[in-house]
Amino acid sequence: MKRLLLTAVLTVLMIAEVHAESFTISDIRVNGLQRVSAGSVFGALPLNVGEQADDRRLVESTRALFKTGFFQDIQLGRDGNVLVITVVERPSVASIEIEGNKAISTEDLMKGLKQSGLAEGEIFQRATLEGVRNELQRQYVAQGRYSATVETEVVPQPRNRVGLKVNINEGTVAAIQHINVVGNTVFPDEDLIGLFELKTTNWLSFFKNDDKYAREKLSGDLERLRSYYLDRGYINMDIASTQVSITPDKKHVYITVNVNEGEKYSVRDVKLSGDLKVPEDQVKALLLVEKGQVFSRKLMTTTSELITRRLGNEGYTFANVNGVPQPHDEDHTVDITFVVDPGKRAYVNRINFRGNTKSEDEVLRREMRQMEGGWASTYLIDQSKTRLERLGFFKEVNVETPAVPGVDDQVDVNYAVEEQASGSITASVGFAQSAGLILGGSITQNNFLGTGNKVSIGLTRSEYQSRYNFGYVDPYWTADGVSLGYNAFYRTTDYKDLDVDVASYAVDSLGAGVSVGYPISETSRLTFGLTAQQDKIKTGLYTVDEIFDFVNKQGDSYLNFKASAGWSESTLNKGVLATRGHSQSLVLETTTPGSDLSFFKLDYRGQLFTPLSENYTMRFHTELGYGDGFGDTKGLPFYENYYAGGFNSVRGFKDSTLGPRSTPSRGAGVTGNAGTAADPDQDPLPFGGNVLIQGGAELLFPLPFVKDQRSLRTSLFWDVGNVFNSRCESTSNTIAASNVKTQCNDISLSNLASSVGVGVTWVTALGPLSFALAMPIKKPDDAETQVFQFSLGQTF
Repeated sequence: MKRLLLTAVLTVLMIAEVHAESFTISDIRVNGLQRVSAGSVFGALPLNVGEQADDRRLVESTRALFKTGFFQDIQLGRDGNVLVITVVERPSVASIEIEGNKAISTEDLMKGLKQSGLAEGEIFQRATLEGVRNELQRQYVAQGRYSATVETEVVPQPRNRVGLKVNINEGTVAAIQHINVVGNTVFPDEDLIGLFELKTTNWLSFFKNDDKYAREKLSGDLERLRSYYLDRGYINMDIASTQVSITPDKKHVYITVNVNEGEKYSVRDVKLSGDLKVPEDQVKALLLVEKGQVFSRKLMTTTSELITRRLGNEGYTFANVNGVPQPHDEDHTVDITFVVDPGKRAYVNRINFRGNTKSEDEVLRREMRQMEGGWASTYLIDQSKTRLERLGFFKEVNVETPAVPGVDDQVDVNYAVEEQASGSITASVGFAQSAGLILGGSITQNNFLGTGNKVSIGLTRSEYQSRYNFGYVDPYWTADGVSLGYNAFYRTTDYKDLDVDVASYAVDSLGAGVSVGYPISETSRLTFGLTAQQDKIKTGLYTVDEIFDFVNKQGDSYLNFKASAGWSESTLNKGVLATRGHSQSLVLETTTPGSDLSFFKLDYRGQLFTPLSENYTMRFHTELGYGDGFGDTKGLPFYENYYAGGFNSVRGFKDSTLGPRSTPSRGAGVTGNAGTAADPDQDPLPFGGNVLIQGGAELLFPLPFVKDQRSLRTSLFWDVGNVFNSRCESTSNTIAASNVKTQCNDISLSNLASSVGVGVTWVTALGPLSFALAMPIKKPDDAETQVFQFSLGQTF
């Protein structure tokens, strides 16, 4: 009322000079303009030249000019028949300075000020600044910063401008001293308070900040409390009031929640109504609520979601299923009716992809199980999303199904992806006294040039060793998912210029192979391969008698043709850093007739991810292997042995240092001739075995203080494993005459090495980079430990 009166008085004073009598306006003159254009004034002014000016029209004109917000003072005068308008412009904002803010970024504060009308170049209004100050104060209070203060200062500057300074003292977030639930008789305080995300100060609060009060968190906790009761039959539960008390020093908060529990209700009857569109027995099979059960809102809403998804699988994308409870207070029971409104069946208009800056559209489109023109199936749309995630090319995949404008039975399916590194690049330059200059490099790309094909190339050169390899796999050699792969490799070792002790043996190999994969279901496939490989054995200055015996019997050069058959299955939710599902593979590799040697190897790999909560997952993994000879080949050839220990085996132990070991005999050179005497100073050498057993368990958890966890994985792990020789006893007897010590363990779980530690994997632009800190807890004799290990290009 006072404000209206003041406005009326000012208006009367402003038109006092022209109040005497009305007149016809011959011209309009505006004085006092600096930044505001005359056009803006004339555009807002309801009077024009040639019109009659009277008291009412002049009052309207004054109000119209004030509404523009450009002026802080307006005076109307008359010079003959000329209407004179004298204005004083509001100052403009020349600069804005914000100091003292940490919890809310300066960028966010500037955006908020701009949305409120305060920005450089804008007209300054003190009321707007005061409103912004009060809003900032409320935001800090919502964060539990009750001691926060926000002060503003307006600094006049030349040319009718002002500078704004916002000084913020955020204070500290009030810590929760006590949480109390009042009125509960059914459930104890500990159970109810345990539901709260907010906690009283404890020894973990320094890391979790769960003792800092925030209004939004309290709202979430109250909803969890309400859901807890509703899921246990207390449908009339009500949170009567909530009190948040603050200590005088504004450092501590006391929270009290008053509840009315009501009576416990059970389900009297369950009904279906509406147009089901699918057989009724199939819908009834989805009902999670039954007669006689304690009422649960969670089961009711989950049932509605299941029925909705079932209708969505049939193309009824816009189906609406609501569970309607009808309570009966006399006997504390509830009738539940699921009302089904299927809507019209929707069809897919277009499938669109966004964010695939490197991957071709065809790479994504061939993973689609939902087709354009077909009805929109919720299952097929989700299955297509899962297949994109399993590729391992994308950090994140999201899908939306917006309705097509102007049509009530069509939707577009939009997949938004975020690319991530899908390969690894390594390069190395080194020098060793025994090997000289070492140059190496490798490239592995699972999405080569965005085509979805896998290509790997490797090269390593030193004075005594050269290695080359090439691999190529086309996962869609045919349109229905038959894959085709090629690989070729060559490695050679030359000891003739070395005067130091080197490895007990080396193998020069030349080979090439081809493989074909055939999908047998959405999650499994069969793979068949054939490889031709020429191997030549070279012995070093020290070589064990087992090798000499094998070379004397079988020769030192072999041409083998290896055939393989494998089965694999994967239900993992992601191709890289999975958190849910399982994968397993079983591969049998054997030499074929026409090979110089006869042997086989059978390998199994498996892993299982079991989510414990939203942020924690258990991973169990194992790898088993067995190989042996047949026909004229006694036992698995030594150079095909399994080895254990290292980053991708049992962490905490050096590569290949677990399992059987042999003390070498003195060789006669590097030509492969048998030695004649053992070297007493030479340490036992890892020799591998034909039986591999390894596995472990990991707890995957988010790394603290890191917001984006999508390319990062941390784990606490327990690794176990070892390599055994099933022919160790006969081998030892054969070698006993030469006084060579062969160390073997019985094939037993009690002889497995084990370690515990923490690991980190980070998907970088160069490939997955993994680190591990491990401590062996069971160490076999002669095994070599290694506390810190890292790997580039592989994930665990």
